Amino acid sequence: MTSVLATAVNDGHPKVGALIRARRRQLHMTLQALGEAAEVSVGYLSQVERDHATPSLGTLAQIARALGVGIDYFIAAPAPHESLTRAGERPRFSVDGSSVVYERLGADFPGSTLSAFLMTVPPGYRSETVAHEGEEILYVLEGSITQRLDDQEMVMNAGDSLHFRGNHPHAWSNHTDKPARLLWTGTLTLFRSSAKPKLLPEAKRKTGGIKPATNRKIVTRKEKR
Repeated sequence: MTSVLATAVNDGHPKVGALIRARRRQLHMTLQALGEAAEVSVGYLSQVERDHATPSLGTLAQIARALGVGIDYFIAAPAPHESLTRAGERPRFSVDGSSVVYERLGADFPGSTLSAFLMTVPPGYRSETVAHEGEEILYVLEGSITQRLDDQEMVMNAGDSLHFRGNHPHAWSNHTDKPARLLWTGTLTLFRSSAKPKLLPEAKRKTGGIKPATNRKIVTRKEKR
């Protein structure tokens, strides 16, 4: 097992300890909570996170289960073709009950924190007001939207952008009679390998009839944006 982890590090992959710590903090778990869930002592877990100890395959599997991921989260680096998306080939999807269409740009790989989407927002659409941890960047590619942040309201046109902390109450709407196209990037974890988006009919045809995942609720509150 040591050789597998060493290979991952030598290939430029983040060290296992840093990935464990980042995932634990992402889940707001203390070392004590993770140690109890993984049945690993806090002292040893602390050494692993600081890369002062290398866990065995069995111990890493226990830690991975406690963190809700697979072992490959810590030792598998993504192939370049898995991170590349091409215009016109990205699956388009929507959330049940929402008229906003999404195209996923980001990829899942160990230690990743960013999510990114192209969004097509129909005329008259209005989101709910939300607040959450993390941060967001919104860039208007086409059309116009009205963005509300705290008590401020601003009209954003093509070429405008906004970078803000997600813990500020925010909402937005398309106040025009034309669709708006947006680039959204944020630090919310919206997908993992076990969660699949609901593909639109044309995307199903392109991908050979992939069936929607049985767990239909695939995103956090932010995805309702």
